[in-house]
Amino acid sequence: MSKAAERLSSKLKKAFSKEIGSPETFRGEVTLPLLDSTRITEICAHAKHELGYDYLVDISSVDHYGEDPRFEVVYELYGYEHLCYLRLATRIAEADAEVPTVTSVWKTADWHEREIYDMMGIRFTGHPDLRRILMWEGYPYYPLRKDFPLAGKATELPEVAFSKEAPLEGGPFVTTPGSGSRQHGEPRSKSVSS
Repeated sequence: MSKAAERLSSKLKKAFSKEIGSPETFRGEVTLPLLDSTRITEICAHAKHELGYDYLVDISSVDHYGEDPRFEVVYELYGYEHLCYLRLATRIAEADAEVPTVTSVWKTADWHEREIYDMMGIRFTGHPDLRRILMWEGYPYYPLRKDFPLAGKATELPEVAFSKEAPLEGGPFVTTPGSGSRQHGEPRSKSVSS
């Protein structure tokens, strides 16, 4: 970790000493664990306006299936002036499965948060338009949760492309080259014949 990154993460921890745990360093990158996710918007605003983390690289989520709290939301920040990265991570219990939005700090958080909601079921309170972004409205599952079967789930919903389980076993997906029908060009697992 660079001296600048260490200094900036120390400043953030000092400003939010009750909400931020001890810094964790791995391969030269620092992660600040957030003990209180309810103040994430305020913490991110401080990181942006006071410490120069002006770019939200990504927001991702992790399913620690079998652990409590089950979910983790990870914010990857970067500052163009000081060229330092910072990772903020907060754990969320499955029963709660919500965290405040940071769309007021970075507009680009909009689609990141929608994707996490769509794939993991974590809600972002205060989000201006929290709806599914990849799956259709009314889809009852969250496909990136570890308890979601790799083979998918059969559906009885009308007007859905697949009425049987999607062929996901065995991955990674491959596409079939050629000028055949669109069905033959769709991604399939290697074990499924076209």
